[in-house]
Amino acid sequence: MNEKTASELRALLVARREAVLERERERVGDETMAIVADARSFATADDEHDPEGGTLSEEWSRAAGLEAEAKRELDDIERAITKLDAGEYGTCESCGRRIAVGRLRIRPMAARCIDCAV
Repeated sequence: MNEKTASELRALLVARREAVLERERERVGDETMAIVADARSFATADDEHDPEGGTLSEEWSRAAGLEAEAKRELDDIERAITKLDAGEYGTCESCGRRIAVGRLRIRPMAARCIDCAV
């Protein structure tokens, strides 16, 4: 992989990381405000039997799932940046062949070539 392509892909990885972090900051802020509003309006309500909406446990479960997905994506991005720094980026973890640059442009944290990913 030439230096220009590596630089382009690094920029994509960094931009993706920043987008995930910003999305998480917004999500956490929105969820915090919603939880505070719910807690104020339903301070004495029976959360598990509210006929008008989901339970707090459902909301916490959904939030935990979104957080776990963001963490996986950030881990994948960091792993790709580490590989890029080590000169190992763009090599399929399964078969050892080069991952197509087109695939890396679309999914810069891809760890497998398209053949091994399916």
